[in-house]
Amino acid sequence: MAPFFLLLCLPFALAGHDYGRALSKSILFFEAQRSGYLPHNQRVTWRSNSGLNDGKASGVDLVGGYYDAGDNVKFGLPMAFTITMMSWSIIEYGKQLGSSGELGHAMNAVKWGTDYLIKAHPQPDVLYGEVGDGNTDHYCWQRPEDMTTDRRAYKIDPSNPGSDLAGETAAAMAAASIVFRRSNPSYANELLTHARQLFDFADKYRGKYDSSITVAQKYYRSVSGYNDELLWAAAWLYQATNNQYYLNYLGNNGDSMGGTGWAMTEFGWDVKYAGVQTLVAKFLMQGKAGQHAPVFEEYQQKAEYFMCSCLGKGSRNVQKTPGGLIFRQRWNNMQFVTSASFLTTVYSDYLASAGRNLNCAAGNVAPSQLLAFAKSQVDYILGDNPRATSYMVGYGNNYPQQVHHRGSSIVSYKVDPTFVTCRGGYATWFSRKGSDPNLLTGAIVGGPDAYDNFADERDNYEQTEPATYNNAPLLGLLARLSGGHGGYNQLLPVVVPAPIEKKPAPQPKITPARASTSAPVAIVQKTTATWIAKGKTYYRYSTIVTNKSAKELKDIKLSISKLYGPLWGLTKSGNFYAFPSWITSLAAGKSLEFVYVHSASAADVSVSSYTLA
Repeated sequence: MAPFFLLLCLPFALAGHDYGRALSKSILFFEAQRSGYLPHNQRVTWRSNSGLNDGKASGVDLVGGYYDAGDNVKFGLPMAFTITMMSWSIIEYGKQLGSSGELGHAMNAVKWGTDYLIKAHPQPDVLYGEVGDGNTDHYCWQRPEDMTTDRRAYKIDPSNPGSDLAGETAAAMAAASIVFRRSNPSYANELLTHARQLFDFADKYRGKYDSSITVAQKYYRSVSGYNDELLWAAAWLYQATNNQYYLNYLGNNGDSMGGTGWAMTEFGWDVKYAGVQTLVAKFLMQGKAGQHAPVFEEYQQKAEYFMCSCLGKGSRNVQKTPGGLIFRQRWNNMQFVTSASFLTTVYSDYLASAGRNLNCAAGNVAPSQLLAFAKSQVDYILGDNPRATSYMVGYGNNYPQQVHHRGSSIVSYKVDPTFVTCRGGYATWFSRKGSDPNLLTGAIVGGPDAYDNFADERDNYEQTEPATYNNAPLLGLLARLSGGHGGYNQLLPVVVPAPIEKKPAPQPKITPARASTSAPVAIVQKTTATWIAKGKTYYRYSTIVTNKSAKELKDIKLSISKLYGPLWGLTKSGNFYAFPSWITSLAAGKSLEFVYVHSASAADVSVSSYTLA
């Protein structure tokens, strides 16, 4: 079996991935995480309005923002970090996002977050950092549209400080101001005003936010403290304003706050040092360090320590699974994979623009090796791994079907508005073994364990729960991989292009999946033959489409991509495939088969629309 297995996997690796398609899906995930009144152009149509009274009891409007993961709480620290990383992605790779047609969607995703952060900062020294609490929320399994849990709002102020939360929120607003500087200058200025105020608040009234908002401790404890966020905010404010005050802050506090001292092998919503060090190294390579050059060189040494550790060429290296994935922890390990891969990608481009190599303990490393490492991590996420599993929901043929996510695991409110009770949701929906009724397109789940093992089970929250901060760095990563370098100097001043408003192509009406033990239409593919001709290996695939509903299936439209050979058993209809000429409908429980032959892995087959009569 071993030679056959290797033969079968080889074309998958050679075929490569559609990074542009993955990029589109990764941005779509943020629309599924929206709280508040959903806009008219909402593309994730199985979601509805939710959290419409958030903040009301505190006399403040906190409607909007993002749910962080598979629950219905709005946690300020990871939300702000998500917005910072989405903004950094756009700042570095806005040109590639524009070429892909996704810049507008990416900027909308940022603005959905910053609109909420503006609301959450009603006074210079007051910031609301959480709505709802994890304890009561996790006791229930309800759609956001149904939630009956406590929606209390929690804030920081001079008497109850939170320098880490305020610092990260300042960083998010400063970074986002760069994103909107050209297309919406008045909004960019508003964001900068908030960012400056929040930085001053964070610096003047120092303390850890989870000592003030204690309900966050169990879920988003600030282990690293707040010094990294103060440096991180200063770095983003310098990049946004060119104000020497913030550059001096980085230079004067680098030693005392750990910027030059901490040598890290992780980067994420809690520990920002590697991100600070990468940005300061950029300032140094841009020739902006001035009198702080000796200190900035120490920042850069630590940044390069991180890069070398990711490559396995440092004095202390990150752990990796046998399949080559960065492994930091059992619970949602993928967050560290995407954030580290983003840093290695931007640093690769900084080095290439500066015309220099990376100096590691194991020797000099070309910038291209950093990019190759990031690509290897993305490819693993998208399916190039020992399990041949895509950890992006909706990408490829083998992705998680039982995501630990309340909204996707419960029938859409638009399909069945019957109220789902707090505990009833666990009994009816959480415990069912079928696939999710709503596809959480683009979500990056927690991922495999240290040995590349993964269990696709809804109660396996360590591996099947997604999070916004898993996806945020992917925007830049996938834009860079799909669009290439772009042929410009990454160290020159940033100009984010204004998004081009394209008239959306007509979209097929998607019927949300009905409440049943599984989705109404099941698609199963398998390889039925393989042979070699003129040195190339060919595969014959059989695909079975089954009507699993209790009604007659009509007017089905299938989307098939990554098809590189002839197909039999369907009729091509525009950009889609429909029933063959000899079939007009599919009775309940009945199946049809179509086959195709090509020299690659299985094509991506999905249902675009259908009618049940």
